[in-house]
Amino acid sequence: MCPCPSHYFHNMKSPYNLLCLLILVPAAGVSQVTYHADVAPIIHNACMECHRTGEIGPMPFTTFEEVSAYGPFIEYVTSIGYMPPWSPDENYSHFVGERVLTAEEVETISAWVDADMPEGDPADNPGAPVFPEGSQIGQPDLVFSMAEPYTHGGDMTDQYQVFVMPTGFEEDVMVRAIEVRPSNGGIAHHAIMGIDTDGIAETLDAQDPAPGYESFGDFGFNAYSSFFGAWVPGAQTLVYPEGIGRVIPAGSDLLMQMHYGPNAVEETDQTEVNLFFTDGPIEREVATEIMGPWALGEPFFIPANQTKTFHGTLTIPGDFSLISIAPHSHLIGTSWEVFATSPNNQDTLPLISIPAWDFNWQGFFTFPFLTKIPAGYTVHGIATYDNTSNNPFNPNDPPQLIEYGDNTGDEMFFVFFDYVTYQEGDEDISLETPLLSSVEPLEREAPGVRLQPNPASDRIQMLVHPHFIGAPWVMRDLGGREVCSGQFNSGNDRILIDALPNGIYLFQGPQGTERVVIQH
Repeated sequence: MCPCPSHYFHNMKSPYNLLCLLILVPAAGVSQVTYHADVAPIIHNACMECHRTGEIGPMPFTTFEEVSAYGPFIEYVTSIGYMPPWSPDENYSHFVGERVLTAEEVETISAWVDADMPEGDPADNPGAPVFPEGSQIGQPDLVFSMAEPYTHGGDMTDQYQVFVMPTGFEEDVMVRAIEVRPSNGGIAHHAIMGIDTDGIAETLDAQDPAPGYESFGDFGFNAYSSFFGAWVPGAQTLVYPEGIGRVIPAGSDLLMQMHYGPNAVEETDQTEVNLFFTDGPIEREVATEIMGPWALGEPFFIPANQTKTFHGTLTIPGDFSLISIAPHSHLIGTSWEVFATSPNNQDTLPLISIPAWDFNWQGFFTFPFLTKIPAGYTVHGIATYDNTSNNPFNPNDPPQLIEYGDNTGDEMFFVFFDYVTYQEGDEDISLETPLLSSVEPLEREAPGVRLQPNPASDRIQMLVHPHFIGAPWVMRDLGGREVCSGQFNSGNDRILIDALPNGIYLFQGPQGTERVVIQH
């Protein structure tokens, strides 16, 4: 019996099929494709970020057994380009974290599955990447969570719920990364972060008996910042470069609007927000510019049985350094193109093209480097919508008039731009996100210094190895100001902190720097 699957012998007159056959059947002396040597590196680089315990992938792909159990499925979704999820056209512009398999990688997976998925020698496996627990980028400085789980009723409705997270900050806090971590990615469609400095959200929350309060579209009022951060499935967390970040004002509340999409069964979610603080002052605060339906010059609606294209424009008032871009539409959106043109139309800057829009895989796409858009340039956003029965994602059968709205079955036209004011040399500033490691935690194994408790209220005990007795230490606030200092006088020393305001502090000792939270 021939070891090759029978479908390779269909239409043998086709030169393409003959070529495929020659490629997939190893010749004498040619090594066989195996999991450990050939497939594991592809899975590690393109799949494991999401397909591991605690992440949004519905099944883990961390071992040979886990991957081989889904081998034919993996072959199919990679062969049609559905996985790994990446919608921007990589030939139009480039972004951080592009998840695009080469033709050779797709062929490797197919050949492995067709060969009955041989494991090979584990010694050939290059080893899986090491991911932080509870984060994609590192140990957060502070974690906020929904006060209690929220239950989606399973009634096939869209639910927009705003959750209030009091910070208790007594001074402004500077943030270099915001990471949203839903506990149930199966019902969480997206999250938008905001800030309330006036306590309005707490009042609205108190009026709603459910966890959080319902608000479609926004936070229910004009929040301090409508787009402090956001999350969509598959999005990578951006760490802002040195000197760039966002500011959480003292005494403010973090707001998180969760969009839970239609679901047929009752499920719960309790999303967390990881905050990572800057090591120094913020010189340029990140701002968000929005192109919306008001930029179209015509009413936004898509009649039944029509395909319609909209063209929005936005004129840049000053030199921008673009950080990220996020087009947004719903189910009947089919494509996006966003570019910028000079006043004389002699220069065009391609920003993003999404030729096959996918409502389930949206994102805030980060440019590899800060991208300058000069003052006076016009940004163009072109989106196409297919409201016909030919669109398999059309929520209506037969098609109906679709207008602007917050529900999944409605439509939207938005492009979000995160940016800072331009400075010379921005084009050389990388936006690639490494694991956060600029602040090294104190060694917890002896010999060392151990701080407890943390968070602390009135005092911090310092358990000190004799090797460090007599060494100096200093504690600073996030602005770099010294708030107290001393030296280790014994193996069980202490710091009285009852006079220090609530907040985040940096304890600097002989082994490194540790973040300390004071909560009275």
